[in-house]
Amino acid sequence: MNWQERTELLIGVEASSNLKNKHVLVVGLGGVGAYAAEQICRAGVGEMTIVDGDVLNPSNRNRQLPALVSTTGKPKAQVVGDRLMDINPELKLNVIQEYIRDDRMIEILETKFDYVVDAIDTLSPKIFLIYHSLQKGHKLVSSMGSGGKLDPSKVEIADFSKSRICPLARVLRKRLGRLGVRGGFMVVFSTEEVPEHAMVPCEDEPNKKTTIGTISYMPPLFGCLMASVVVRELISDKAL
Repeated sequence: MNWQERTELLIGVEASSNLKNKHVLVVGLGGVGAYAAEQICRAGVGEMTIVDGDVLNPSNRNRQLPALVSTTGKPKAQVVGDRLMDINPELKLNVIQEYIRDDRMIEILETKFDYVVDAIDTLSPKIFLIYHSLQKGHKLVSSMGSGGKLDPSKVEIADFSKSRICPLARVLRKRLGRLGVRGGFMVVFSTEEVPEHAMVPCEDEPNKKTTIGTISYMPPLFGCLMASVVVRELISDKAL
């Protein structure tokens, strides 16, 4: 049986076939990125490159797709990669199990990607990925902050220039603005305010200043919406 039968019924055989010829890069496979990667795979994209250097820990289980008791301590890239191949054994999958930054990130972006999905949650590499993806001419969708949010109705998709209220988006606008980037890529963000009690200083991860409380369903929602941006644009060949 054709496992893509339902997809073809919705978008048509030609569009579904076109997705098989697309290559999508997903950087960051945590609460947002793993869900984005899975929905892109299930939509029938033929080639994917997934990137993450982290391993799964117990605190991931409240929100991250690959996080189970049985996967604790395993690399996220490996667990997500195995899952994607179990969904589509014909997927051409490139797994990069490392933290990418600086020259290594530029090297990876030399590949021709039809879309780049930014699900990085640390500031400097996120800025680097966004800036260099745009410099290389890649289409890009980026996740803003999903932590500290409870209300799904306040989540939006818009050009980066139209993002608002989100603290992460505010910082990115300032930092990317210095590099001449003020828009030109899509973001998923929430207009819900983050309560102060949901943020505490981060002592475990040197690259993060704060840890933000996160509910189970918000990062998956961000990931699914990012996947929707990718798939809808790839099958229409028009900017959203």
